[in-house]
Amino acid sequence: MQTLPAFKDVLEAAERIRASVHRTPVLTSRTLNAMTGAEIFFKAENFQRVGAFKARGACNAILALTETEAARGVATHSSGNHAQAVAYAAGLRGIPAIVVMPEDAPAVKVAAVRAYGARIVWAGTQALDREQRLEAVLAETGAVFIHPSNNFHVIAGQGTAALELLEEVPTLDMVMTPVGGGGLLAGTALAAAGRAPQVRVIAAEPEAVDDAARSFHEGVLYPPTNAPTVADGLRTFLGDLTFPLIRRHVSEIVTVSEAGIIATMRLIWERMKLVIEPSAAVPVAALFEHPALFRERRVGIILSGGNADLDHLPWRAGA
Repeated sequence: MQTLPAFKDVLEAAERIRASVHRTPVLTSRTLNAMTGAEIFFKAENFQRVGAFKARGACNAILALTETEAARGVATHSSGNHAQAVAYAAGLRGIPAIVVMPEDAPAVKVAAVRAYGARIVWAGTQALDREQRLEAVLAETGAVFIHPSNNFHVIAGQGTAALELLEEVPTLDMVMTPVGGGGLLAGTALAAAGRAPQVRVIAAEPEAVDDAARSFHEGVLYPPTNAPTVADGLRTFLGDLTFPLIRRHVSEIVTVSEAGIIATMRLIWERMKLVIEPSAAVPVAALFEHPALFRERRVGIILSGGNADLDHLPWRAGA
């Protein structure tokens, strides 16, 4: 069994990546507070390097490589944000990066991966397609695999977002994230357990891809459903590192509707003037679809990213 990261690893990650990532702002909205009945603090990771929290985990994992490991280069599979993050972090380290991406990856994310200098290899549209193609790439190149979520240093790195949030707003009742592969959620749970153990950690997931919620509630690690969802970044699944950490430290995982995700994404754009992607809207949508859980609570929400495909906004007719 692999060793699980702990709170000390989040603290070490914060020091390791300090010069390579932004300390993103925490924002509030009186309008959103009034609409939800909660006091909300938004950790704006849409302003992070590469436009998403994924820069934290990728930088921590790649900067932690030994010189021998780094010389082999790195490779990963991703639908977009982790791909950009690995490409960015590999550039900082001055090493090559190969990214296996699905054929239906958003164009904005594909363009960004190329701009950061990574080589793209295409593989189907399902998570298992990418995994199989990646195995061949690793065998051919000897590159080090940087998993999008189920990686010791990736999890610790992602936890630094919540660490910053809790440093800035130490009196929260709960912290929320979206959940797909669980790297952000597991890291957030570690940060909360170490920094503010009284804080409840809650995640939200699209109803269409509810494998994390079912796994959490039933104690069985379910495979992905591979169903379509507007929150394409969450079409991934928990692993043998993220799942036990989530089971140990997370209080609840709720699900939200596709209509709720789209409406909330548009609301944040219109009322807060923040460009967020659908995955980032998922935990905010939970405040509207599960109001009793959050009413009269101080809620920190990690807005996970802002890499929306501007040519295919989900509320546009025909998009």
